[in-house]
Amino acid sequence: MNVQDQVTRLHGMMRVGQAAKYLGVSAETLRNWDRAGRLVATRHPVTGYRYYEPKDLEKFLGEIIKERMPS
Repeated sequence: MNVQDQVTRLHGMMRVGQAAKYLGVSAETLRNWDRAGRLVATRHPVTGYRYYEPKDLEKFLGEIIKERMPS
């Protein structure tokens, strides 16, 4: 896959600030989760910026809610 194809694939994805606002956490929290492998971002092939799929954020949010629900 060439760089242009990779950049095109990022269309519709959220940058760190947008994703953080969506989840109600700080951008640094998202970066920490990415480093820990908890919520892995897709990286821009040239800039290295993190991007998140909205569906992945929704799935992650659902998992966090399940974790916090009493058994």
